[in-house]
Amino acid sequence: MQFRTKIPVQQSPFPIDYDATIVSIGSCFAVNMAQKLEYYKFRNSCNPFGIIFNPVSIEKLVERAVNKEFFTENDIFFYNDLWHCFDVHSELSNPDKEIFLDLLNQLVDDTNQQITQSTHFLITYGTSWVYRNIESNQIVANCHKLPQKYFTKEILSIETIQTAIQNTLSLIQSINPEAKFTLTVSPVRHIKDGFVENQRSKAHLISGIHSVLNSKLKTHNYFPSYEIMMDELRDYRFYAEDMLHPSALAVDYIWERFKEASISDPVFGVMEEVENIQKSLAHKPFNPNSESHLKFEANLRKKITKLESQYPFMKF
Repeated sequence: MQFRTKIPVQQSPFPIDYDATIVSIGSCFAVNMAQKLEYYKFRNSCNPFGIIFNPVSIEKLVERAVNKEFFTENDIFFYNDLWHCFDVHSELSNPDKEIFLDLLNQLVDDTNQQITQSTHFLITYGTSWVYRNIESNQIVANCHKLPQKYFTKEILSIETIQTAIQNTLSLIQSINPEAKFTLTVSPVRHIKDGFVENQRSKAHLISGIHSVLNSKLKTHNYFPSYEIMMDELRDYRFYAEDMLHPSALAVDYIWERFKEASISDPVFGVMEEVENIQKSLAHKPFNPNSESHLKFEANLRKKITKLESQYPFMKF
């Protein structure tokens, strides 16, 4: 007897292995997946400009990085003792204007290099709802807690989302023609927008993504993280305490589905070796000076040396 509906997940036509270099972009769920990739020692970078939720803001940052359009004083502003930029996350804000600008422009350079050199791009879209700055008439990635009176709120149309996604992929391919893309919708519920509004938002994202996927390009793939959360894990025990974000158990489950569909089978053995080392490194001995523990540490060093010699980019 079946007690749940298992979502069929299409096998990726371009599975990830340890030769891959991955860029993860988008919502906090992109961070969840990036943390898993990092745990298993894949070469992965995540959200250089911080967490970004909407397709238009992701497109703007990718365009800036691809074209090396550096930030200027006109792109930043001072508020609550910090310098901010509407296009990036608050975690980058800084009390020193020059340091802030230098940081942003170094990130432009670094991101351009990452885009050029990476093989796989995992892009997770979080919401269709956006805030538009009234003064500049520009959609912002982050409001930085400025008063609501400075913004208007709107939902992106499916056509706008489709255009933003297609532009994002085309920009990346303009400097990296071999780039492969996995697109997904974040399972995080944006209930602050409203229950119905959250569903509208996700529906627009899904429709916009699939309008792009219908182009039948072999470089694009969809991973149904949102659908897995909604249908396979339709129980509040799979949510964190805020009842909005997936719990650690849910993230683990979605990661396993991602692994089955998007990671090359032949590297599963290496992933198991990495996991064994990670668990051993996290082990807290009762007696660190005991003979058994010293033997355990010597054996662990051998395992690490073996893997690091096979994969020099791995560092434990």
